[in-house]
Amino acid sequence: MSQPESTADTFSRLRPRLTRIAYRMLGSVVEAEDIVQEGFIRWHQTEKSAVRNEEAYLVRIITRLCLDQLKSARVRREKYVGDWLPEPILDPAAEEAEADITLTLMIALERLSPLERAAFLLHDVFGQDFNQIAETIGRDAATCRQLASRARNHVQKAKPRFPVSNEQGSRIAAAFFNASRTGDTQTLQTLLADDVVMYADGGGVRLSIINPIHTAADITRFFDGISRRAEFKLPTLLHKGLIDGLHGFATMESDDLPQTTALEIENGKITAIYVMRNPEKLRHLQFAKTNAEGTA
Repeated sequence: MSQPESTADTFSRLRPRLTRIAYRMLGSVVEAEDIVQEGFIRWHQTEKSAVRNEEAYLVRIITRLCLDQLKSARVRREKYVGDWLPEPILDPAAEEAEADITLTLMIALERLSPLERAAFLLHDVFGQDFNQIAETIGRDAATCRQLASRARNHVQKAKPRFPVSNEQGSRIAAAFFNASRTGDTQTLQTLLADDVVMYADGGGVRLSIINPIHTAADITRFFDGISRRAEFKLPTLLHKGLIDGLHGFATMESDDLPQTTALEIENGKITAIYVMRNPEKLRHLQFAKTNAEGTA
């Protein structure tokens, strides 16, 4: 005869899902882990006999904590130096329903209100019905449906019209790594869409571009300039593969700090480049020993 699950066992079983919800809400691995830990404390203090559905109850706790966190996070991000990008996750072990939530869509979610974001994620990504969502965010079901619909319309615009295959994405990412770091401007130009844009997040604590760089010509000049610097050395490749659903790579740079580069690709061309240089947003990543150097 099976024994009933303990309080700790229940939370442990649901922790991965709760962490994914918190990360999608906040765009921060560290903040998500803190929220889940706070959720555990509250769960431990809860009178369990009053809980009908443990998972729904815990999702409600985590979502409400995230909504509170987003209020202060928005104030911080208004003062953020340069572009704010979500903390990268390498090859996330996400459920199939979460596979479409790429870095690009995470950025699109940032432009939603906290309630729109919650309604969309809980319904479209994590499969909750609108009655559950209504109880979670304190709005009626009809309002939650409208919130999710508005969010969905906004997010749809950020979805790629022509998704790239894994094979093509890996090939383009490898070619971009080599061309951008060796001064091969001719090859680099062939990889970039004319209206490509590059964003970088240094958080004001590491040298980085402050404003996005637009057009293939300007981005090519940028990388050509870096490769010509006297102090430049070819970075060490730490990881190649998916970064929040986009093809890319992680490197150890000439300042002996890591960075990640994620590429949005459409019609065989790179349309956006997302570079994470803020060391505070890379602390959660665990890199294996160097698997390659100078090639992807």
